[in-house]
Amino acid sequence: MIRTEACGGRTSLMAAMPDQLRLCLEMGGNTTLMVWADVDHDMDNPDQLKEEFRKVAYEAGITAAQFEQVVFIFAEDRLENWIQFLNTGTTDESQEGPRLKYDREAADAARKLAKHCSSGAPIPQIPPSLDWSCRNWRKLVQKMR
Repeated sequence: MIRTEACGGRTSLMAAMPDQLRLCLEMGGNTTLMVWADVDHDMDNPDQLKEEFRKVAYEAGITAAQFEQVVFIFAEDRLENWIQFLNTGTTDESQEGPRLKYDREAADAARKLAKHCSSGAPIPQIPPSLDWSCRNWRKLVQKMR
């Protein structure tokens, strides 16, 4: 089951992430928090954005071990381009991807992302930031084994 939670902009998302992680941890089992966000012009790369989330999480009392259970899905500039890529197999990141009309589009993309990333098979024409997120996903899967 995938549940989407609109959190507003990046600052709101960072503020909400610790509480959302606590909820996932309380549920137990194979519940995983996936944080989807854009790496905008003010960040050099996905790792820099992850460090910003880490600072906020640690300030909110999240431990390093808990933080490492989060799967971060960070797109360069426009998450909609990724969703377009995951749902169609192609995107042009020089153009803004189409805005989503329904949460289901994002949920379908999340399922496809999990399938692609867990297979470990090469994905033709994968955007670099999507590849980064797949590697992040695989690290979490390895830890859970």
